[in-house]
Amino acid sequence: MRAHELKAFCLGFNDAVEEFPFGPETSVFKVAGKMFALSSLDAVPLTVNLKCEPENAVRLRAAYPAITPGYHMNKRHWNTVAVAGLPARLVRELIEDSYDLVVAGLPRALRLRLDRP
Repeated sequence: MRAHELKAFCLGFNDAVEEFPFGPETSVFKVAGKMFALSSLDAVPLTVNLKCEPENAVRLRAAYPAITPGYHMNKRHWNTVAVAGLPARLVRELIEDSYDLVVAGLPRALRLRLDRP
């Protein structure tokens, strides 16, 4: 997966927006004002920070060397994913899981507006 594909995938979710609160080099993808992905899209290697359930985060880190505790994030709830070290399908699944996890924490009315259970 390349940077432009990662960006397009993140922005493909309902109500997803890209913001730059940490400067122009860091893309922050949000839903309803809550962050679900963060990446320096011009960086080499390309990485993305994604929210994850704590138990699943530990399991993923043990299974994939390309997944490490979230850089500059709460390491219990965030992973840093080296995109080139994983199949694109898995990266997409991890991004979707991050989005869904953030949406699950939103008020019910917002979740329904986003067509998410």
